Amino acid sequence: MQSSRKIDMIKRIVYILIGSFIHSYAINALLVPHNFLTGGLTGIAMFIEYFTNFPISITIVLLNLPLFIAGYRLISKRFVYLSMVGLFSMSFFLAVSKKWALAIESPMVAAIYGGLLLGLGSGIIIKNRGSLGGTDIIAVLINKYFSIGIGLVTSLFNLIVLGLAIVLFDIELTMYTMIAIFISSKAIDSLQEGFNHKKTIIIISDHSREIAEQLMHKVGRGVTFIEGEGAYTHTPKKLIYIVVRITQLARVKDIVRSVDRDAFMSIIDTKEVEGKGFDLGDLF
Repeated sequence: MQSSRKIDMIKRIVYILIGSFIHSYAINALLVPHNFLTGGLTGIAMFIEYFTNFPISITIVLLNLPLFIAGYRLISKRFVYLSMVGLFSMSFFLAVSKKWALAIESPMVAAIYGGLLLGLGSGIIIKNRGSLGGTDIIAVLINKYFSIGIGLVTSLFNLIVLGLAIVLFDIELTMYTMIAIFISSKAIDSLQEGFNHKKTIIIISDHSREIAEQLMHKVGRGVTFIEGEGAYTHTPKKLIYIVVRITQLARVKDIVRSVDRDAFMSIIDTKEVEGKGFDLGDLF
């Protein structure tokens, strides 16, 4: 058990390093050459470099150290440890890839691809229980003590960065920064949900056992019975609970209808699933 936990932790650290490299490369190769910003403290660090030439790689560490001290005392230590891996590796990769700019003349193309790579890198890190520090830790702390949504806090910090861009740069650069941040957030969401979306299905039928056996045999997914009762008839019911990939949904419907055409099915979008059959291997 202990060895499996160590292996899992090593895998997470490796993925965090990969995500950190992708995120850092997006900044140096696509955003910095066009003077774009990104959200949160990294955006502020980029802003400082544009006006003072003080390296982003050092600024993000200096801005984040107080947050890590607070986070270590007030949030999960494991989250802070993994976030430190993300932060210091990003600082290293930012320094190493500083001159790896891509020769892309179109600012729109740079914003789109920059946002995609930013989101891909961040998404891999978040998927493995880490972060790149900054607004992630601030948002978690504020959410813990004031019950303000993490997404709202992050959005407010992004608005601050965009406000700086409008005042000190121009509307056009701000627009491209907004595009990059928007695409990045969508890429993160897609990565968290998985490219092969899942569906949770609850089935109510008088032939639950027969349907469950066929689902397990023909779809290859585990099935759980939930004890229920008809509110009007007071008849005991066995509800079927099953989670499948979206590509398996049509097969499930066919099986249920072939056994009981009067069966009731509730099909629910499921953003994230963990456990046997739905491990990290589904995505990576």
